[in-house]
Amino acid sequence: MAQTQTQTQTMKAVVYQEPFKVSIEELPLPKLEHPDDALIKITTAAICGSDLHMYQGRTAAQGGLCFGSSSSPTRDSWMRLMLEIYKGHENMGIVIETGAAVSLLKKGDRVVMPFNVADGRCRNCMQRNSGFAGGAYGYVAMGPYQGGQAQFIRVPYADFNCLPLPAGTAHERDFIMLADIFPTGWHGVQLSGFQPGESIAVFGAGPVGLMAAYSAVLRGASQVYVVDCVPERLAAAEKIGCVPVNFKDVDAVGYIVQRNGGMVDRSVDAVGYQASARHGMEEAPSSVLENCIMVTRPTGGIGVPGLYVPSDPGAPDSNSASGKLLISFGKLFEKGLTIGTGQCNVKTYNRYLRDMIISGRAKPSFVVSHEIGIEEAPGAYVKFDRREDGYTKVLIHPNGPVA
Repeated sequence: MAQTQTQTQTMKAVVYQEPFKVSIEELPLPKLEHPDDALIKITTAAICGSDLHMYQGRTAAQGGLCFGSSSSPTRDSWMRLMLEIYKGHENMGIVIETGAAVSLLKKGDRVVMPFNVADGRCRNCMQRNSGFAGGAYGYVAMGPYQGGQAQFIRVPYADFNCLPLPAGTAHERDFIMLADIFPTGWHGVQLSGFQPGESIAVFGAGPVGLMAAYSAVLRGASQVYVVDCVPERLAAAEKIGCVPVNFKDVDAVGYIVQRNGGMVDRSVDAVGYQASARHGMEEAPSSVLENCIMVTRPTGGIGVPGLYVPSDPGAPDSNSASGKLLISFGKLFEKGLTIGTGQCNVKTYNRYLRDMIISGRAKPSFVVSHEIGIEEAPGAYVKFDRREDGYTKVLIHPNGPVA
């Protein structure tokens, strides 16, 4: 094992304590548990918008994962479950040790891991649907895999899950986007059925929404509209050639239809179940889906990479608390719209997007707003959650700055 790991038997990691509180703790170093494993020294991890769902207490663990017999988690069972989880599903770093069965990686390789933990053997993996193999790093109800907002991480099925990168430190801020948001944004556009030359509206200018808009630009969209209410995020969308739409100032659907000379060909919901209504910031879980239905032309398509969950303990009503949303399905049917949903199969896209970065065709790091050391993570979660100080995409360097 590398000298770095033999000097100590503990590492720093970001750990949940309770909703709206994370801490930095000294935890045991991960170890190889299977011949297919690899140990990675994390150079860069990122805070994701879906981390905030857990941070806010908005992802109820399923009954089978809760301690006790109740199908709804108690505060104590939630706390026990959360304390077992190191955060972070967007991770990259350097291989420091490999299991006996790992044949494609060696010590010293630089790699980035999809947030999906996939075995590469099951039916879904064989059909390039690795996002539905059932696992993710550091996330409730998605397996026992500890997250990478830590100094080291164990990667199972390492040959399948690690994407090799060029040696050195070039493109570090771009390559970390391959773990989740760049492929996920691309996936959202793909789910919509987008074709080059079409117009598209993206709802949500968080990291995934900006990546969806950027993907549409890269793929030759004639016009891209980006809807949000955070000025810094709308400014970022405008810088990459999109039309920003502040839903607090105008009716987004009406504005886009008027500006576009008609409805758009495609739309993307990059917000998910915590969508807000136009006036005020009260939650209206189906509002973005409604807007997508209304703004998309007949026989167009909607892509939904935004997260929706079957159980939400903080939902504004009883239906959405159990993952049931009221949408205009009659209008959806009348217009003959197609709709694609589901989390991203990162491995379907990450190799191609990596090569676009290497060639200079793509630079997704424009979304990065802050880079911090691991000790600063608790404060970064607070500011990211509150959308303060321009926090959009935060990178963590657990083992110190990357040269």
